[in-house]
Amino acid sequence: MHLRAESPAISVSSGISGTSRITTGVSSDSAAFRSKASSKASDSEASMDAHRQREQKWMSLITTVPPEQARKNKKVRKLLGEGVPASVRYLVWSLMTNAKSKGVAGVYSQLSKRVRVAAFADMQRDVKRCFGEHPHLQSTEGPLVCLLQAYLTMVPDVQYSTGLTLIAGHTLLLAPEEDGFWIFVSMMDSALRPYFSPNSAQMEVDAALFSRALDSNDAQVSKKVLVDMGINPAHMCFPWFTTLFVGSLPGDYVNRVWDLFLYEGVPMLIRVGLAILYCCRRAILEAASEDAILYYLKRPSPTWLPPSPDAFMALAFSFKVKDDDIRKQRIKMERQVKKQAQVQGARLVANSSGISLPRDA
Repeated sequence: MHLRAESPAISVSSGISGTSRITTGVSSDSAAFRSKASSKASDSEASMDAHRQREQKWMSLITTVPPEQARKNKKVRKLLGEGVPASVRYLVWSLMTNAKSKGVAGVYSQLSKRVRVAAFADMQRDVKRCFGEHPHLQSTEGPLVCLLQAYLTMVPDVQYSTGLTLIAGHTLLLAPEEDGFWIFVSMMDSALRPYFSPNSAQMEVDAALFSRALDSNDAQVSKKVLVDMGINPAHMCFPWFTTLFVGSLPGDYVNRVWDLFLYEGVPMLIRVGLAILYCCRRAILEAASEDAILYYLKRPSPTWLPPSPDAFMALAFSFKVKDDDIRKQRIKMERQVKKQAQVQGARLVANSSGISLPRDA
């Protein structure tokens, strides 16, 4: 322990006679130190006990709750709110996504050994760029490249983008390779796959829902971003929704976002987007360009965020967002977009059939 030159403990330990006041001070300081140390030890033990209890509760739920019912189970939702221990997190994600129902023995190893997909070079580049601090993910034959290779072989209509690498890589930071693959497949199938389609309709629908939520929660920021700067809501949402906030938020914050997203679905993405906007609020209102605002939103400074992942999630849930209404509006808007696409397709067919070709002489 480093001591100040004027510390009473220096006088006592160096043999210089001190007053009874100094001696008493050392004694009381030592007692206070012991008391604080004892208190910290008790707090640490209590924290460890709480952690073990949460682990036990989760393991009990994982073995008793059918995966197909997990997103409707109130006990699951309550435990998600209390927190997910890192030791069981990937098991919880597997439960929430019902990943085991997707898994077929031997399929993953076969898919990952197929002919390299067209995006293979882009995948390699992104793996090295996005996960440079994780050497085990770097290899051409490593788990991340193999997972992406297998997925794009299985679902060739998905357009590759860096977001796939970020989501898959973050999954593999917690889950074993094959388990991670089926969790990834389930997440894509349940919510994310339309974001990686050549058709941007789903992103436009969800971005429109986000802009409505922004306007009803913060009219001033909404006006600055959507009206004054004329930013397309999809330009804000695309970097978030196609990465599940990997790269935008610190890793432990992303984990908590995923915990709740896998239960709540797309409304959780909208809430987290609102939370990021709130954290960047001052910078946004002072910003002079669209590029500056989009930069802040894509990578907000960690110093702007609440001090812990749980505090950040509390902020996300503080906004006035009716999750059920969002789900209903989303279905309605999806139908409208499909109907518009069908009408436009019919017009194209009608116009093409009306073309008159020149006759042969």
